[in-house]
Order: sequence, then C-alpha cells, then structure tokens
Amino acid sequence: MKKTIIILLIIVLFSRCNIWNRISGAYNFSQCEYTYNAVDNIQLAGINLGNGAGMSLANLTSIATILAGGGNLQTIPFNMTLKMNVKNPNKTPAFLNALDYTIEINDLEFVNGKMDIPIRVEPEQTAVVDLNIGVDLKKLMNRYSQQRVANVLNSFLGISPDETKVTVKLWPKVIIGKTPIKSPAAIPIIFTFGGK
Repeated sequence: MKKTIIILLIIVLFSRCNIWNRISGAYNFSQCEYTYNAVDNIQLAGINLGNGAGMSLANLTSIATILAGGGNLQTIPFNMTLKMNVKNPNKTPAFLNALDYTIEINDLEFVNGKMDIPIRVEPEQTAVVDLNIGVDLKKLMNRYSQQRVANVLNSFLGISPDETKVTVKLWPKVIIGKTPIKSPAAIPIIFTFGGK
C-alpha cells in the first residue's frame, strides 16, 4: 500500500513538473525577440513570383490584370511563406506545441491561420519560423474593396514605392494533458519595409 501511494505521489509530482515546464517554455517564447527574415514562395493565381525580387515585365502585367479584379476568375489564390527570426534571450528553452496567428498588411486583416507543429528555440539561440500563408484575394476584395487589396499587394510586392507594414499576432498554445490551451494575449510583431 505504501509503495502504491509513493508511486502515485511521484506520478503527480512528475506531471506537475511537466506542466510547469510547458508553461515556462511558452512564457519564454513570449519573451523572444522577433525580426523579419524573408518572404518566399510567393504565388499569385498560379504565377510563381519566388521571393518577389526581379519580377519580369510579363509578370507585372499579369499581376496588374489580376489585381484589377481578376477578370473572370472566381478565386485569386495568393500563397507565400513568411519567415521570422525568433531569438531566445533566456537561459532556458522557449517552446510551444502550436500557435494561432493573424497577419495584417497595412492594417488590412489578411489571413488567420494556425501552425500545429511544435516550435523550440534553444537558450540564447535564433531559429527561423516559417508561416505558410494562403488566402483567396477575391474574398478579400469582396470584404474590403478591389482598390484597397490592390494597393496593399502592390506595396507588399514592391510594385509601388509605398512603405509596407506587416503586423503578425501570435497566440501560443501548450498541451496540458490532451487539451490545447491558447494564450489569452497575443504576441504582437511588427515589420516594415519598402517606401522611398
């Protein structure tokens, strides 16, 4: 009987330590420093734009036509990978099980998404976190306006000389037992680029 009680106490203590470690790792993740790394794998309605640098005149013409409303297109798929540097200044690892995110470009709510794979950044190290983004621009044009979405994309892709502000809001999740617990507060990250 005493052995059973001791074993149960050890299991309870171990599970509490494990929970504390997960919460601590998520807290450390919120204390990390976030910086813009790159945008890659940009695709607009089937046109591969790579990282957006050095677009051809044919691509620019196609982009202008698509952003003018897409003609007869029922959907205008836009996909990309946003890469962020995550620097952990802590003496212990920063980690989480998953996260939800919202991305705004020039104050236009662009996409909401989730990343359901664990992320870990070792102490005093930097890791690159990739957010794969996919959105139907036609839906955004219906929600906001064709002109506003076109202006935001022209700025983002570097076609216009306007500055682009990208706001990323991250909501870390940790798994306690089998239940994902989402942080009530977002980690706000702001990048700006472009502009002349």
